[in-house]
Amino acid sequence: MNNGIESRKTINQTRYLIEQRREILSLPPDKALERILNAHHPGALVRSFPKEDFYFLIHDIGPEDAISLLSLASYKQWEYIFDLETWEKDRVELTSVTNWLHLLLRANPNRLIKWFLDEKAEFIEFYLFRNIEVRIREHDQDPSDFGRDFFTFDNTYYVRIIDEPLTAESEAAGNEHKRKFIYEFLNSLSSYNHLKYQSILLETERILPAETEEEAYRLRNVRLAESGFLPFDEAIGIYQPLTVQDLQSTSSKFIVHQAEQNLFFPVPIYPSVTLMEGDIFAGALEAIETDHVLHQIQTEFAGLCNLIIAADQNKIRDREQLKGIVKKACGYISIGLESLAEGNSGLDIHRTAALIQRYPLSGIFKVGYGRALQLKWRTERWKEKAWFAKEGLPLSFWGEEWLGVLGGLLLKKPLFFENYKTGLLYRDFSSIDEIEETDGVLNEIIVFDDLLSLMPINLEGLRRQFLTYKNLVLTLWARHYLGLSRDPLPLTLEEFRNFFNALWADDEQSQKISLWMKENFLNWFAGETGIDVFDISQRLAKSLENLFSEISSEYGQVLKKDLDPRFIYLFLIEKPESKKNVETRL
Repeated sequence: MNNGIESRKTINQTRYLIEQRREILSLPPDKALERILNAHHPGALVRSFPKEDFYFLIHDIGPEDAISLLSLASYKQWEYIFDLETWEKDRVELTSVTNWLHLLLRANPNRLIKWFLDEKAEFIEFYLFRNIEVRIREHDQDPSDFGRDFFTFDNTYYVRIIDEPLTAESEAAGNEHKRKFIYEFLNSLSSYNHLKYQSILLETERILPAETEEEAYRLRNVRLAESGFLPFDEAIGIYQPLTVQDLQSTSSKFIVHQAEQNLFFPVPIYPSVTLMEGDIFAGALEAIETDHVLHQIQTEFAGLCNLIIAADQNKIRDREQLKGIVKKACGYISIGLESLAEGNSGLDIHRTAALIQRYPLSGIFKVGYGRALQLKWRTERWKEKAWFAKEGLPLSFWGEEWLGVLGGLLLKKPLFFENYKTGLLYRDFSSIDEIEETDGVLNEIIVFDDLLSLMPINLEGLRRQFLTYKNLVLTLWARHYLGLSRDPLPLTLEEFRNFFNALWADDEQSQKISLWMKENFLNWFAGETGIDVFDISQRLAKSLENLFSEISSEYGQVLKKDLDPRFIYLFLIEKPESKKNVETRL
């Protein structure tokens, strides 16, 4: 009976800590720090944080301001920080090691020394090997023989701190900071256990640095793999696309249904609290009513975010940086969920909740990312045989907006062309609508390119012009209307003014292109390409209407006498020679 009471008490305490952590992580950093330090048992609360959440909390508060939390943290939390902060790919980043060891020394010197001796001896010995020189004084040797750079705590072991070569003023400050830390660290180690201090100095001189660093890297990767941080060559597999059929053929993922057992597995909360409202995946999480199932999905999602971080080879230290990863993960999961629901009864919140419990989130992510990759691959295949590429024209031929779409799809990892609508030029795809919108634009580009390939166009005379599909087609049409030759040559200003007169409808105060001129364009375009007018209007209705609207927007309020070739970009117009050029030629 007592065992049952104690078990229930432990469960209640665990639930209480979970709620406390969730509330703390929703607070601003300064309030979160105050809340933790004012708790009844701040040490227990700090150590209850999953190491992933503790890492982001420390960076949100600021490592210098969070020394009090570092002093209360567990060794596993310290180790997780070191695993993420002190490595640059497969090499130890010595400056970061100095900075973090100094913080921990200030936080709790005795705990740092004990941790070092018990668990991190070889790693610290490697660090010391790279930064100090040790000499042992013989009984008949004068201390002055070692020089002023050496110091000692026992008149036997003399240590010199090795400075880095100076290439900037900031590195001089870095050397001073390193000297101060190493002196304090060795002094603390000597005071803690002088025999161990002497033993460490001896061992530091005898290690094999390459083998020690390689083994430390291997152990670090093993630890990080538990949180989803796989080595790059394995993590990059998250971008291997899956089809809906591939995912549906896999077996269901395993969900633990014993609620009380799940309480004792720390669930990282940071990725979940940064989810965007209105996102399909976020809505699916809200629809899960069973807490322990929700916790398992949240843990899986945190692992997926870590896997993406490892694959992208980014260092994510604060909440804002993490939001970008979370948004990316949510976006492709949402696309994957929409893809899985296509052809069924539709996508509602309960169906999405069932899907994320049925399939691994990594698999759903791969389905979503696969949709973007299909667009990329289609673009690359088309570009290899496209008319504009065969003519040696750059991507800028397709104008600013279409260039943006093509540029995003031709990146190593395809991106959606946002065009600064929310402050970004490019971002990751986040919905099926964006996939379909981009696919629609790509279709229009391909159709336009196909039609241009059917036209007898000789571009030799236009190599020095800033050529786009808009000014090329519109200039050819204007030349046809004016009865000029079919050669794609720039119009004179007088020729353009004559065309300009005929362009507009007469019954409009705000000039718009007349319906007759639009029909004239379609008939000319059909005659040049050999494609039926109806087919052209069906396949390019949106882009042609946008083109006519752009003409109206740019030139609709301009008077004929005010036309200036310098400001006309939708038509090719001969630029007047400057007076200086004329005088030079004469």
